[in-house]
Amino acid sequence: MTTSETIIDIKDCEILQNKNLILSDVTLTINRSEFVYLIGRTGTGKSTLLKMLYGEIPLKQGEATIAGFNLKKLPRKKIPYLRRKLGMIFQDFQLLPDRSANDNLKFVLQSTGWKNKNEIKDRIQQVMERAGLATKGFKMPYELSGGEQQRLVIARALVNDPEIIFADEPTGNLDPETSTEVLKLLFEISGSGRTVVMATHNYPIIERFPGRIIKFEGGKVYPMVKPVA
Repeated sequence: MTTSETIIDIKDCEILQNKNLILSDVTLTINRSEFVYLIGRTGTGKSTLLKMLYGEIPLKQGEATIAGFNLKKLPRKKIPYLRRKLGMIFQDFQLLPDRSANDNLKFVLQSTGWKNKNEIKDRIQQVMERAGLATKGFKMPYELSGGEQQRLVIARALVNDPEIIFADEPTGNLDPETSTEVLKLLFEISGSGRTVVMATHNYPIIERFPGRIIKFEGGKVYPMVKPVA
């Protein structure tokens, strides 16, 4: 049963990609402010579940709500409204290479309806400071280290003040020290009231930063109540 604390609620879902059944009988709930890990081998459906949740893959069977949106009844023209409540962090960064760090964030704000130049400037400054990049806004993405680029991706995910952050293998291309810095930042974000859902293979990180685990195996999803110790 959905409560005021539940922000993601999935019941009896089958999730297909390119007409292939990837996950079946998916039932799980995720609450506000939770830090949740999605674990499992490559190809077990972690990214596919995220794609369904942010509207890239339509839901054909079952029921799912996220941040107040019913995915079964969500028309494509409403997907941008859903995504304004979500922040997405990817392993390959997906930054705009021809724009400065600040302009990468400005593009997101303008694309989602922000128009006031001073409000845009202030918001960019806030999230760049939060991500530890206050002095890096003028730099192009290629001038930033891998860790700085991932921090910029996190800043981009935060810029619209989302309720949920999805992170798909965010430490996959980072060294252990930088991975730790990124996880610290994500845990701070979760502690501020946002939900963080992170797909990962990085088991040492999970041991250092415990959270609830959802396991993917054999086309099924197994929610685990207790975090890794």
